[in-house]
Amino acid sequence: MKKLLFLALLIAGFMTACQQNSEPVETAQAAVNVTPGEKEDNTKAVATAVAIKTPGYAVGDKAEDFKLKNIDGSMVSMADYKDAKGFVVVFTCNSCPYAVRYEDRLIELNKVTSAKGYPVIAVNPNDPDVKPADSFEKMIVRAEEKGFDFPYLFDDGQKVYPKFGATKTPHVFLLSKDLTVEYIGAIDNSPNDPSNVTEKYVENAIAALDKGEKPDPSLTKAIGCSVKTKK
Repeated sequence: MKKLLFLALLIAGFMTACQQNSEPVETAQAAVNVTPGEKEDNTKAVATAVAIKTPGYAVGDKAEDFKLKNIDGSMVSMADYKDAKGFVVVFTCNSCPYAVRYEDRLIELNKVTSAKGYPVIAVNPNDPDVKPADSFEKMIVRAEEKGFDFPYLFDDGQKVYPKFGATKTPHVFLLSKDLTVEYIGAIDNSPNDPSNVTEKYVENAIAALDKGEKPDPSLTKAIGCSVKTKK
């Protein structure tokens, strides 16, 4: 009798443990930092990594349009681009060293992608109370210094970036015309040195879409600074 009781307790404990560990896991779309010395081509690793689900859009989701203040004072939304085939929405800022390294590449990217119908729309998600260097006034100065030829929008109140699930600056979301998310992640595979770029993820994703194919990879890890928020 004691043996039967012990066996029953053992089985019950085993079943409880299984239930506790049976929560589904999903492929992460979260951005991840790399440490010095880590291979930069590991940006594709997250596409097959298993991690805790993060909020925001996943590839295949429909994004909501937004209307945010541009550095010229106008309000900009994706609906304004009647002839666009899609959009390269990039969450970036003034202060992050990674974002700064990508500024020239972002200008060049816009020249290439806008010519194909995919304009770059840059959005600053940072709270200026936390990071004064990313205030709207400083955005105007920085855009003039660099000669940005694309919208540089301020996510006032930080209402847009959480919907997208942006976690880093820079963090790219490539959308089709109907605002379907087609690609999420990095601009290319060399965040530190543009001369070492061997894969241009965003450009390759657009090339795939233009051929009627799905981007591969459609998900990479964005490498940059965390979005600055008081929350």
